[in-house]
Parts: sequence; C-alpha cells; structure tokens
Amino acid sequence: MSDKIQIFDTTLRDGEQVPGCGLNKKEKIIITEALENLGVDVIEAGFPISSPGDFESVQAIAATVKNATVCGLSRAVQKDIECAAEALKKAKRPRIHTGLGTSDQHVMTKLKITREEVLERAKACVSYAKKFVEDVEFYAEDAGRTDNEFLAKVIQVAVNAGATVVNIPDTTGYCLPEEYGQKIKYLVENVNGIDRVTISTHCHNDLGLSTANSIAGIQNGARQIECTINGVGERAGNTSLEEVVMIMRKHNWLNFDTNINTKQLYPISRLVSETMNMPVQANKAIVGSNAFAHSSGIHQDGVIKNRDNYEIIDPAEVGVNKSSIILTARSGRAALNFRLGQIGVVLSKDELEETYQRFLSMADEINVVNDPDLKELVGVYAHINL
Repeated sequence: MSDKIQIFDTTLRDGEQVPGCGLNKKEKIIITEALENLGVDVIEAGFPISSPGDFESVQAIAATVKNATVCGLSRAVQKDIECAAEALKKAKRPRIHTGLGTSDQHVMTKLKITREEVLERAKACVSYAKKFVEDVEFYAEDAGRTDNEFLAKVIQVAVNAGATVVNIPDTTGYCLPEEYGQKIKYLVENVNGIDRVTISTHCHNDLGLSTANSIAGIQNGARQIECTINGVGERAGNTSLEEVVMIMRKHNWLNFDTNINTKQLYPISRLVSETMNMPVQANKAIVGSNAFAHSSGIHQDGVIKNRDNYEIIDPAEVGVNKSSIILTARSGRAALNFRLGQIGVVLSKDELEETYQRFLSMADEINVVNDPDLKELVGVYAHINL
C-alpha cells in the first residue's frame, strides 16, 4: 500500500499574488473546476480579508467545489479568521489556514514581539479558528530559517490547541533538501501528538530547490505538499505541482501516491498559463514545450528506436499528444527519414542521402525545418506526389 500524499494547491492564492497574474472571479471559478477535475485534495481559494473581490471569490469557490477541501488564508488576527470563516460558510469541507512568523528574523524585525508572544499567538489563532471550523491548518512562516527547537515548541502549541494540519514553510526558499528533511524529522520525533495531525510542506523556489525540498519533506514524515500549477508564486515561485506528482509516480519505490489525474497536467498548465498571462518556459519539466521535443540527432535516433532511451515519461501520461522530432542542423538521417514518413514520403537510400545533404544546407539557413520545407526538398522527385 502506498502512502497517500495530499496535494494542496495554492495557485489561486500564492500564485495569484504574482504581479500581473491577478484573476477575476470568473477566471478563478474556471481554474477551480479544472483543479477539481485534476484531483487536488485542497484548494486554497484566497486570502478573504485582503480585498472585497477576494472575499467574494472565496465565497464563490466555496459554493462551487464538490469534493475538495476549500481553504482560506488568514493571519493570526481575529478579524482575519472571522472573515475567512464567513467566506467559507458554503464550503462542504472548509479549512482555515492561519499562523504567523516564527524565525528570529520575522519575530524581531517584522512582528517585533518576543518568542513567548509567538507561542501565545499561535495558541490563540488556532483556538479561535476552531470555533468556526473543525479543520484548522497552522503555518509557521519562515520555518525554514527557524531553529528546530523553537519551531517544535510552536508546533506543539498548535497541535495542543487543535490544529489538524501543521504547515512548515520554507518561505524564502533557503533550505537545502537534507536540512529541510531533517527539520520535518525533528518535528516528528519531538512534538507530542504530531502523529494525529498532517505535516505539510510549503516550499519556495528562490534557490531552485522547492521540488527537492518538498520530496525530502515527505520522505521524512510530511503527508501534504503545498504547490502550484507551473510553479507560479511569489518571487521565483512555489513548488511545482506537476513535478512533485510525477516524481512520486515515476519513483514508485518511494511508496507515495496522489489522487491526481496526470493526464490533466498539460491541459491545466496551458489553462493557468493563458489565464494568468504567465508563459511557461520552454524547458520547464513535465509541461514545457520542449519537455518531449528532440532535436539532437543522437537523441532522435534513440527515441525513434525506443522511446525509453530518452523519455522516462510517456507524453500521453501527462496529457501531451506525442513526442516531437524537431529537424535542425543537428538532426541525423534517421530523424529526417522519420519525419518524411510522417508526411507520406518514402525515399530510396540514394535519394535520402541526396535529400539529407540539401536538408543540412537548408537547416543551417532557417534553423528549424518544418513540413512545408520538407515538401520543397523532395519536390524534385517526379515519383512523389504531395
């Protein structure tokens, strides 16, 4: 039996905070429905007290979602919690996500309170949220830079107050995977009753380590990953949903699995990219336009002979129609012959060699050779009718 990892999607909250990526209520509902279809367990719908528009969006999402938990963010402030509770009233499975900073950096320079006051506020915010909903998630902001001993004290207070989920964010994306994994392990070993709650990861990508840190987290006891489609989010972004899901799916020896319908990964990636006006980099893992494209002759020959030579994921598994053999000056005869076959052209060995030499000259000039260019190349042969 595989351990089930809960997928907590925060595209509509953390992802939507990116400058230029704001969404209106209609757009949020469209993405919400796609997230439900994808199979996420928790949808963080927004930060209700931040604006009237966000409050209304969270309300609408709460009323729309049929199966997933709907989560609203709040600070450790009573008005925030009350506002989140009101926005979530129509949710079938409401969750309030509340908390505060715990690192010395946040405590001393942002909150400007003492550690003792952090413990008091942690207890108070969880206890107050429990008056409205049963499912309360506590976040220890900047847990990545919080010393483990104090972090364990804060999480102990949250657990004692009734938190059902404890979120351990690497808010600045600072941790190394081993360091973050050990932090989760320390909590598992030093917080009484933590076996009765879900430990969650929430990792940012400032050093490009968010995916690795999230995987290290679940390897050491976390059972929820907070992530976004395409890795959108503050600054360098959040953990990419499609990456962690496919890592667990491909490395089945880890014995982790999710409820995600992976065939929806590429379609929802396109939807979020277009709706948020946030392009996906071509070499983005899993959903980038080059993720299943091959232009090197050696790679093309290997993929044509057996896809597993260079692709560890079947494109159809993530909703991509097929691999692409891109013809460039680095392509070989096998790739040229393969692409000619796709447009119904069969050449003799001598004709292929002659065409290949002319192909190389063309590729040096125009970089990528497409089907119309191929037809031009073989148009010299009278027996070919295109």
